Amino acid sequence: QVQLVESGGGLVQPGGSLRLSCAASGSTFSGNVMGWYRQAPGKQRELVALITSGGGTNYADSVKGRFTMSRDNAKSTVYLQMNSLKEEDTAVYYCHVQFSTYWGQGTQVTVSS
Repeated sequence: QVQLVESGGGLVQPGGSLRLSCAASGSTFSGNVMGWYRQAPGKQRELVALITSGGGTNYADSVKGRFTMSRDNAKSTVYLQMNSLKEEDTAVYYCHVQFSTYWGQGTQVTVSS
């Protein structure tokens, strides 16, 4: 059993920044590919970023150059640094262990003036 707990969401003005965290427990963390996903109201959940066990990253085109995903294996935590936020980034953000059924509960990010 794996538990994922996200934190760091909130309300921010356009152009602002937020840093999301996802703490994992209950399983070996360092060998897993981890992902951040988001779901806006009325839309399907979409992939935002992935990070491999070795730290390689991949991003959706919509966030490339603005978001940075990282991981700290010693703390079993992944992060999503979000800069230059836009109103269209508003969504619930979820942490996910790739190739598994494990999801976090989500954290709300609202970008609004």
